[in-house]
Amino acid sequence: MPVSWFDLTEAQSADKARELGLPAFRGRQIWHWLHKSLASQYDEMTNLPLSLRERLQKEMPIFSIRPVQVQRSVLDDTVKYLFELEDGSLIESVLMHYHHGYTVCVSSQVGCRMGCRFCASTLGGLERDLSAGEMLQQVYVIEREEKIQVSHIVVMGCGEPFDNYDEVMRFLSILHAPEGQNMSFRNMTVSTCGLLDGLKRFTEEDIPVTLAISLHAPNDDIRKQLMPIANRVAMDDLLEACRAYTRKSGRRVTFEYALVKGVNDSEENARELARRLKGLLCHVNLIPVNPVAERGLAGPERSQVQRFEKVLNEEQIPVTIRRELGRDIDGACGQLRRRHRTEMEAIG
Repeated sequence: MPVSWFDLTEAQSADKARELGLPAFRGRQIWHWLHKSLASQYDEMTNLPLSLRERLQKEMPIFSIRPVQVQRSVLDDTVKYLFELEDGSLIESVLMHYHHGYTVCVSSQVGCRMGCRFCASTLGGLERDLSAGEMLQQVYVIEREEKIQVSHIVVMGCGEPFDNYDEVMRFLSILHAPEGQNMSFRNMTVSTCGLLDGLKRFTEEDIPVTLAISLHAPNDDIRKQLMPIANRVAMDDLLEACRAYTRKSGRRVTFEYALVKGVNDSEENARELARRLKGLLCHVNLIPVNPVAERGLAGPERSQVQRFEKVLNEEQIPVTIRRELGRDIDGACGQLRRRHRTEMEAIG
């Protein structure tokens, strides 16, 4: 994809303006319009001369994403957006309302190559990475459309964030910039299924972004049934990388654990998980697996989820059962997917 103004930092926008034969301050003006005022086109940038706006539209058009479908949950305040990108690709993002404010679940790729059995995002594989600007616009468009201020983001939508490491880090950095959205790093979460190179790089970033690990099993054998990455990354190696992260950052790791009936949800599984995590600064999020038609996996009964939680509590492993939002609109964990134009036509 061609570079968009949305992909540039404020300093890079000033440099781009110079490349176009313009004063550097014009680049900073454009940057502020996009990231502070949430403009989506040159026509909105009223302190730029009309002639300049017309020239820029020809020489460096703004690549913007657009919502093509919005679904609102009748169970809670969750809203799912289906976005069309400049090249026609389709992705999904979710807005969730919590007591602390609004959170957007952001996609980082069109599709996913990780192949996790419980997840819809990986159906059809990976089409391409998203740019930092395409990730930012998921947040900005939702803010404009909903007339809200987003306070938190989780990079847990379609894709494996550490498979698109550089663009995800650029996205976080621009979102954090004081001259733009000024979102605290502490209000951001990035999830990975366990790509060790990315995890090691993330540890060295030394920024207080929350790290979430998609674990979903107490041992390698069960993890291999659910997650192909386990054939390349042993659980011992993954947990050691997590320990290195906690030693360096002083921050706890969140382990996501999708409970699949009859696979990883027994009390014995809970005890084994507790043994593996003992002494590690962490928190476990239990997620009864959400229905994905093509997968055929089922979540356990509520009573079984509570028994699993009870074992972890007894073993002094911090744990919560995640409040699932947006299940009626396929907007919950594992339900976001890469859509195709034929699907959009069918649902639109």
